[in-house]
Amino acid sequence: MTRSIKKGIYVDERLLKKIAGKNPLNTPTIKTWKRACVISPDMLGFTFGVHNGKTHVDVLVTEDMVGHRLGEFSPTKKFIKHGGKMQKELEQKKKEAEIIAAKGATAATADAKGAAPQK
Repeated sequence: MTRSIKKGIYVDERLLKKIAGKNPLNTPTIKTWKRACVISPDMLGFTFGVHNGKTHVDVLVTEDMVGHRLGEFSPTKKFIKHGGKMQKELEQKKKEAEIIAAKGATAATADAKGAAPQK
């Protein structure tokens, strides 16, 4: 038997006390800095504010999350999209195409209203 199995999983006792006997629907967000805490079935339905180093990220615990750690659902790094001049040009063309499509749709509805049968 390995040592990690002997030690068991880490669940913060204070966190369990905060949720003990409470209704998940009526309980506000529970702030925590314990990212290493393993999600147990007792935590289902509760919303935890897990600290990511800067702010607290709200994490609503579902069945799929049981066995994972709270920190897995609170990203610490912001993803910055890579690209360059070519990427910006592609995004600008896409945006212009959406604007033209939106103008065409509004013009079509205006024509439909103006072409209504007159008595």
